[in-house]
Amino acid sequence: QLQLVESGGGLVQPGGSLRLSCAASGFTLDYYAIGWFRQAPGKEREGVSCISRYDGSTYYADSVKGRFTISRDNAKNTVYLQMYSLKPEDTAVYYCAAREHYCSASRANFASWGQGTQVTVSS
Repeated sequence: QLQLVESGGGLVQPGGSLRLSCAASGFTLDYYAIGWFRQAPGKEREGVSCISRYDGSTYYADSVKGRFTISRDNAKNTVYLQMYSLKPEDTAVYYCAAREHYCSASRANFASWGQGTQVTVSS
C-alpha cells in the first residue's frame, strides 16, 4: 500500500520560510509524479505544485510562483516543498499526493494521499 507522510508544517511569521517534506513508504517514489495541494478552512483543496516522474518537470500555481520550489530526492524517497516569503493567505493544511508518471491539474487524478501538515502564517 502506498503511504505518504507529510512533515515540516508549523507557525511562521509573514515573510518567513518553511520546508515541507513528503516521505514515501511501500513504494519507490521516483516512479510517480508528486503533487502538493492545500486546503484552507472553508475552501476547496487546490493544487500548489507538482513534479513529474520522467524529466522532473515542475508546475506551480500562479499564487506561489517565484516563492515556492518543489524538488525530489529519490535516494531519500522524499519530495520537498520549499516555501519562501510566506503570506497569511498561504495558511492551510498541505497535502502531498501521488499518481503514476505525469502531473495533473486535477486532484481527482491522484490516487494516494498523505494525512496533511498544517501551515499557519501569522504575526
